[in-house]
Amino acid sequence: MEDFRRTYLRVCKEGGVEPQESILAQLQGSRGALESSRLDLRGHSLSADTCSVLGRVLRKDTLFIELALSDCMLSEEGAKLLLNGLCANTTVKVLDLKGNNLRSTGAEALGKLLATNKTLRRLVLEWNALGMWDEAFSIFCEGLASNTNLSQLDLRNNQINHQGASELSLALKRNSTLQELDLRWNNIGLLGGRSVLEALQHNRTLVQLEMAGNNIPSDTLKALEQAMEHNSDRQSTLRESRSRTQVLSKEIQILKEEKGRQFLNLMETIDKQRDEMGRSSRSTSIHVGQLQEALNDRKSVVNSLTAKLQMTEAALTLSEQKNHNLQELLGRLKSEKDEQRNRQSRERKKEQEDSVLREGKLLREMNNMSETSLQLKNKVDEMERRCKTQQDVIFELKQELTNSTAELKLRLAQAEERLDLERKRSKQAVEDIDGLRQKEVDHVNRHLEESERGLQERILKLEGQRIHLEEELSRAKAACVTERAQADEEMGKVRSQIRLEEQQNVSALEDKLRALRQSRDESQSHCTQQKQSIAELQARNSQQSLEMDGLRRRIDELQQELSGKDQERVAEVSRVRVELQEHMGHLQAERTAQGGLKEKIAALEREMKGVSSSHREALLDRESEIASLCEKLRLRDAEIQRMREDEAQRASFLQSAILTYVQGSPLHYSPKK
Repeated sequence: MEDFRRTYLRVCKEGGVEPQESILAQLQGSRGALESSRLDLRGHSLSADTCSVLGRVLRKDTLFIELALSDCMLSEEGAKLLLNGLCANTTVKVLDLKGNNLRSTGAEALGKLLATNKTLRRLVLEWNALGMWDEAFSIFCEGLASNTNLSQLDLRNNQINHQGASELSLALKRNSTLQELDLRWNNIGLLGGRSVLEALQHNRTLVQLEMAGNNIPSDTLKALEQAMEHNSDRQSTLRESRSRTQVLSKEIQILKEEKGRQFLNLMETIDKQRDEMGRSSRSTSIHVGQLQEALNDRKSVVNSLTAKLQMTEAALTLSEQKNHNLQELLGRLKSEKDEQRNRQSRERKKEQEDSVLREGKLLREMNNMSETSLQLKNKVDEMERRCKTQQDVIFELKQELTNSTAELKLRLAQAEERLDLERKRSKQAVEDIDGLRQKEVDHVNRHLEESERGLQERILKLEGQRIHLEEELSRAKAACVTERAQADEEMGKVRSQIRLEEQQNVSALEDKLRALRQSRDESQSHCTQQKQSIAELQARNSQQSLEMDGLRRRIDELQQELSGKDQERVAEVSRVRVELQEHMGHLQAERTAQGGLKEKIAALEREMKGVSSSHREALLDRESEIASLCEKLRLRDAEIQRMREDEAQRASFLQSAILTYVQGSPLHYSPKK
């Protein structure tokens, strides 16, 4: 930390920049403690000159691994200078730029940083405005696409719209190292969510994606979660396969080393036996040479004695005793010579027997090794037969899977046909209901017209009666002038009675008109309700069709995943088989390490059983998923059937109501005589 402080002061002095007191206080406060690998400048307001100095210092710095610059009120120029300095840094792995309101220039500088820096692992850009300018954000996405080291990226609250999401999706298609991405509280929307979902079909490394607060529909969010689950499962399977390959490679290397050591030990024993046989043959040849020399010496002695005997033939009679002694000595020498010859012959026979025994022992060992090699060959053949049986089982499982998929497709086609038939039936029912409604409206209109004509006729009749009464009144006035007082009284009574009758008739007619209008309004409201119910049924039918399309897409995705799993399993089985064949070839070439090889072969068989059991479990899981999908389809069919029954029941209720209405309407609206 003290070295960084001195470097900071030196660069400030060289650039003619006044050192910032808050940074010096921060560095001074950290100087007394242990040197840390984190530079924490959170909350300090950094000017453009200070950012330039920090960029120059951090360009060659090797002390700090984490750099915290959140809420530092960085300007666009200052952020550019600081990030340009970090482009050449080789130690900083975590960079926090939260709450600095970075915009177009900052986004371009971040894109350059991601394209050139080779050590950055985590980047926090929360509470900025990178998504406001599309061109600058596209440069940032290009840098992210070319980056090969970043694993965590935080882009919360950056005003990213659906266009920015599409650019980010293109970057995710090319990026192969990013594992965690946080896009919460932006404005991605439906189109952006779909583009991100399309990018996840190509990206296999992203295992954690946060998309809350982006106005994305729930089905798209569920699809994104499923894609994340698939990626996490894929990463876990890749890690397991890598670990298994590492373990297998280590075991194969150990086997190779053990076989090499055993082969070297065997060659050493053979060389030792050869050396021993050579030494024994050399010792026997030396011993035979020594015996031959002794025999030659004895022959020379005998020759000298015979010469002495020839020289002393004349004095033989005088030296009989000496001759007898010499003969006895000669006999003893011959006996010793015979004994030495017998002893040498016995030793030779013994050595020959020993060599024969050694050769027999070596031949037996070679026969045992050949038998073990034959046993290993038999085991290899048995393992190949097991692999073939497993392949047959896998082929049968594939056939069953294809049969099940065909059955599912057939069921789906049948369900679609049933749905089309039901749609046609519902459409026919709607048309029938519309025809009935039209007929009912026509009947009501005709009834209203007839009632109006009847009322008009009654009004005309009443007018005629009134005119007739007025004429009678005028005639009575002309004829009964003398009885005027009595006639006036009678006329007042008649007028009051006529007025009461007219009022009663008019009120009855008004009541009938109100009832007719009310019935017409009720029929119109009933028709509107029927139209609303028909619209609701059509909406439900469209929703059911959308759900069926989603289920079809889900089935297609599951089929693709099953085909990918099958291909991976076949590739893994073929790879294990190739490795086993190479292993067996090495075993046939070397013919050693019987016990260790048996244990390793048993371990490989157990691993094969584990792999086959895991594949069986995966197949069972897929079958359970297919069964669950079939259950969902069955539930959907039951729901559709229930809706059909409800529609039929409503249609029957509507028909009965219309019939009762039609049957009761003439009696209810018949005019009073």
